Amino acid sequence: MPDRRPARLVVLVSGSGTNLQALLDACADPAYGASVVAVGADRDDIEGLARADRASVPTFVTKVGQFTSRDHWDRALADRVGAFEPDLVVLAGFMKLVGEDFLARFGGRTVNTHPALSPSFPGMHGPADALAYGVKVTGATLFVVDAGVDTGAIVAQVAVPVEDDDDVDALHERIKAAERVMLVDTVGRMAREGYVVDGRRVRLGG
Repeated sequence: MPDRRPARLVVLVSGSGTNLQALLDACADPAYGASVVAVGADRDDIEGLARADRASVPTFVTKVGQFTSRDHWDRALADRVGAFEPDLVVLAGFMKLVGEDFLARFGGRTVNTHPALSPSFPGMHGPADALAYGVKVTGATLFVVDAGVDTGAIVAQVAVPVEDDDDVDALHERIKAAERVMLVDTVGRMAREGYVVDGRRVRLGG
């Protein structure tokens, strides 16, 4: 960022928060250039929130079931996130699709990961679909969130070879390990160097 202050990250989680933990660990180094200022979730009592508590990071929970419609939930989530004035919103295992209100406020600065090499194998079962198709290489993608499912402009990708004896769990674990490194490295670069989204192309370094 131009003023060299740490970029403000709001991280949204739905589960164990291993990617969140990797970001928290990275942010402990001032040279990383970013700080997790809040962690939000769509569920109570998950390890991701516990990780934030242990790191003394503020948390909030916004459940879909608390609202009369998905649109109302989306607007409330955007309000909760916006209260922390993020430079970047990171969906780290967040299992809900954000909607129009959220994207109107944070579009272009919300990123998510997908456990496949987009545009191949979108949706919930990327590793299983890749294995079933018989590809020799799959991987993980970091993308700028848009209104589609895993369709946003690609920020970074990492390749993971498919081994002959892989099952879905083994392949997914290796993808997640590579994904975590890619996420931390790329979010750090976005924070330190800036980035430009130009149509379907994302350029790091502004």
